[in-house]
Amino acid sequence: MKINFEKMEGAGNDFILIDNRSGDIPDARKVGLVKNYCRRALGIGADGMVFLEPDKELDFSWDFYNRDGSRAEMCGNAARCVARFAHKVGAAGREMTFRTLAGPIKAQLTERGAKVRLTDAILPSGSVELEVDGGKTTLWSLNTGVPHAVVKIDDIAGTDVQRIGSMIRYHEYFAPAGTNVDFFTFGDDGLILIRTYERGVEGETLACGTGCVATSIVAGTFFSWKSPITLKTASGEELMVYFELRDATAEQVHLEGGARLVFSGWVDVANL
Repeated sequence: MKINFEKMEGAGNDFILIDNRSGDIPDARKVGLVKNYCRRALGIGADGMVFLEPDKELDFSWDFYNRDGSRAEMCGNAARCVARFAHKVGAAGREMTFRTLAGPIKAQLTERGAKVRLTDAILPSGSVELEVDGGKTTLWSLNTGVPHAVVKIDDIAGTDVQRIGSMIRYHEYFAPAGTNVDFFTFGDDGLILIRTYERGVEGETLACGTGCVATSIVAGTFFSWKSPITLKTASGEELMVYFELRDATAEQVHLEGGARLVFSGWVDVANL
């Protein structure tokens, strides 16, 4: 059976998107497809895979998977991509609401690509100091749809994101689910520079939308940065984060940035 797909990217974070509102792909086959087609060189290649599903109350529902086959509650870059994809396939207008494991997400298409409203986030009461790589690492932990550990560093280019990120991701403090890990520093041009180790990808990605949101909230809460905040990702592309800090919560949280079609195609899937 031939299944149509589109590959899209948001700030270098790339995804395979499939319109499954017809239900042709059963849930039991999804993890196998994700692991097969997200492989670099041996498949289509992507950081994750999104299945567009029908929803009785909202415009649609998504079923999102990391490249290792694990499900994720939310992904900011994928949310922008799926907004453009859903509009293209007729699942929604230019403004939409869709269901995720993190709750309903509102999105709208913009001149920059797409802007999505994420769930409110509980502000961390303070930093946490953990033993990492034989020394003490100070970080902030919060959930912006998925868990993040945010670490301020001086040398963004020289940081071993793969090694240190993995240590924090699997640290007993975050067991059993683990966490994504964001490393950031303040640039001289009014931007925040950020690199992220993503749980489920198990490595550094070129961008992480929820990581940019988590880092912006930390910058606003503990370093007096004002919304909106622009972050330069590892891909070189910039994302904008909007938020309002009220009491112990970040509200009206939005993420805006590009959502680009890379290519369209089809795959021949046997025995669906």
